[in-house]
Amino acid sequence: MTPREPREPRDPVQRSIDGGSRSSSPEEPAPPAPPASSAHLDAARFRSPVRRVARRIAQAVFLRGLVYHVIRRTVVTHPGAAALEGACIVVANHSSHLDAPLVLGSVPPRIRRDLATGVAADYFFTAPHKRVFTELIFNAFPVDRTGSGANRGLSKQLLKSGVPLLIFPEGTRSRTGKMGSFKVGAAGLAKAVGVPVVPVALIGAYEAMPRGANWPRRRRPPVVVAVGEPLRAREKEPTASFNDRIEASVRALYAEHRPRLDG
Repeated sequence: MTPREPREPRDPVQRSIDGGSRSSSPEEPAPPAPPASSAHLDAARFRSPVRRVARRIAQAVFLRGLVYHVIRRTVVTHPGAAALEGACIVVANHSSHLDAPLVLGSVPPRIRRDLATGVAADYFFTAPHKRVFTELIFNAFPVDRTGSGANRGLSKQLLKSGVPLLIFPEGTRSRTGKMGSFKVGAAGLAKAVGVPVVPVALIGAYEAMPRGANWPRRRRPPVVVAVGEPLRAREKEPTASFNDRIEASVRALYAEHRPRLDG
């Protein structure tokens, strides 16, 4: 008889993406509950033609008219990412408030058009001005960090509806600029829905606007955005192994293109 493969435990990070349980450390108080309205979002709104036009205009003002005027951005894209069609998960290292705008404006147009960014429901969806801004610019969807299950399954619904997602697998911005280990949520989600993962390395974002800074540094600091070859889970590949490949790909992109800044 062929021995059974051990079942993989359901990772808490995967649950957190879909609105499942979350445990807080003694030093970190539990976040407030997200607003009830964030639990009733229709996946169709993320591909609405009207919202798409409004988002394109808002992004042109915010990204090209503001963000890209204070940094010097270089984008390197793998042909496989440029040719990709349909839903996918974009993953990137996270060290700066510049990260989401950089990814949003640098991935290929087919991905960028409806790319939705997961944001903390208890922070970005509690105040009307923050919710309007993040939904308009980033096509944001709420991530429940309380463990109440308020938004359970929304990320899968979006992917199945053809909406690409942006996820930062480190879970939070780096305090030092060094890349942290990737949590397995994005890998597990990609496996569950059967979509590819597009690795992105953000190089120089921390130097341009580190954690705690309210504005990028002077003299338009350089930043490189490297968009890598899409990855798919192999047959019977454990989620942890797929996650390791994703992290290794982002680190390899970072190492390959870092000399563009240091040279």
